[in-house]
Amino acid sequence: MERTGDMEKRVLEILKETNALLEGHFILSSGLHSTNYVQCAKVFEYPKYGEEVGKLLAEKIKASNIEIDVVVGPALGGVIVAYEVARSLGVRGIFTEREDGLMKLRRGFEIRENEKVLIVEDVVTTGKSTLEVVEVVNSCGGEIVGFASIINRSGKENPFGQRKPYFYLVKLDFPTYNPENCPLCESNIPAIKPGSRKLNAK
Repeated sequence: MERTGDMEKRVLEILKETNALLEGHFILSSGLHSTNYVQCAKVFEYPKYGEEVGKLLAEKIKASNIEIDVVVGPALGGVIVAYEVARSLGVRGIFTEREDGLMKLRRGFEIRENEKVLIVEDVVTTGKSTLEVVEVVNSCGGEIVGFASIINRSGKENPFGQRKPYFYLVKLDFPTYNPENCPLCESNIPAIKPGSRKLNAK
């Protein structure tokens, strides 16, 4: 298994090589504003990098020896990374998606009673999407055994509490602002919303 420092270095190299690290004025999926954005979709534009990142994250998860039956990722950001992590772990990989503003399982996917579930995202900031998946898993009777993401930009070591482990490859501490207190807005710098979630989604 690669050392954590080596993993971080390699993931940062991949983010730079794929132009996934952006600077400007961005509206994040959480609704917060930031000077920086991580567009992980750029990583998965290149299957070799997507596979590599999935393997690196799976290595960290395997080292914990937790039992996992299924990996779940929220659409859109978590779909491919959840698939790649599931593939490396040798378990099922599914995703949730919003319908009428609510996160749901569709397309015949199911989580069975007492199945051990790992929730995987591309980037965690506020953890809103992940917590929506938590509700779906709980409603199905699944058991959440952990959380994972490529990037942790939550500002916390574990934004989901310490009862379940949270695995990530890189921690990025970019500044974020509430829209009403955003210096970029005050400077009239145009904002870009590159995320896929509607800000009014419940």
